[in-house]
Amino acid sequence: MLKLSIIIPVFNAEKYLTRCLKSILAYPKLIHEVIIVSDHSTDESSKIARAFQEKFPDKVKVFCSTHTGAGASRNLGVVKSTGDYIWFIDADDYIAKDAISKLIHLANKTKAELIMFGAERRFNDGAKLYVQAASPKQPDFRHLFVRLGPGPWQFLIDRKWWIKNNFVFKEGVIHEDVELLPSLILYAKKYDCILDPLYFYCENTDSVLHTAAKTKKCCDIFSALEGLYYRFKRASAEKEYADDLEWFFIWNLLNDSAKDFQKSPYGKYGWRKTRNMLREYFPNWRKNKYLKRSSLRFRVKIFINYHCRPKM
Repeated sequence: MLKLSIIIPVFNAEKYLTRCLKSILAYPKLIHEVIIVSDHSTDESSKIARAFQEKFPDKVKVFCSTHTGAGASRNLGVVKSTGDYIWFIDADDYIAKDAISKLIHLANKTKAELIMFGAERRFNDGAKLYVQAASPKQPDFRHLFVRLGPGPWQFLIDRKWWIKNNFVFKEGVIHEDVELLPSLILYAKKYDCILDPLYFYCENTDSVLHTAAKTKKCCDIFSALEGLYYRFKRASAEKEYADDLEWFFIWNLLNDSAKDFQKSPYGKYGWRKTRNMLREYFPNWRKNKYLKRSSLRFRVKIFINYHCRPKM
């Protein structure tokens, strides 16, 4: 049976870490190792991690990151891992009961370098939202993969393939996954997916991403998108995926990050930079075919965010 290494970056996650680890270690025989990387936590997270290490000494490994941010913690986790496959899991989330068995079964069967799966987003008010996976049965699945902009927790990844391609998360920033993950499909010769929701992505208003609007960190999205674009350009794929990248820019700048800019003291800079970036990279973005297929309500919101928000 293949060896699975699960990597968990932890920063002040005492409210959620026990739930996360219990969901993972419910079937310890299926797991090679759980690598917990503590990132300067000031709460009881490290204590909780050590308690699980004592309970599962042959499975749980705890390390302390000397850098800051989830990207650095994930990078360290990869360096410390020894499994055939790696899975990045966030400390405030948890996994389905049959997630590990399904993923191991498929990986054993297909030897895929990258296995994507569905997830379920869970909100504090009880609402749920299915997070889509790109099925290889779809003729345009590679393009869909890029548009979906998957999170780091939505894959099982061949560890040697990851290392061979020199994949690393940018450190010291947020949106570190935006710069890297949509480009993974360019390098995956063997790809598969499970459409079932195997991961529960939970709303956490105290997370670094949610609190970024209060700081200039919300503007990290610009360098992340620039980095992503040039990953495609270096692979000579920016023209083939132009519509998909354009949609990804629209979604991230005029929908997701727009929410941060509305609350941030750096919002005016964010609006100005958004307009400049779209003009530079995708001057005809209004004609994007995926935008045209969106609901009228969504399109109105996008155009308002572009045309009517404060200018410097």
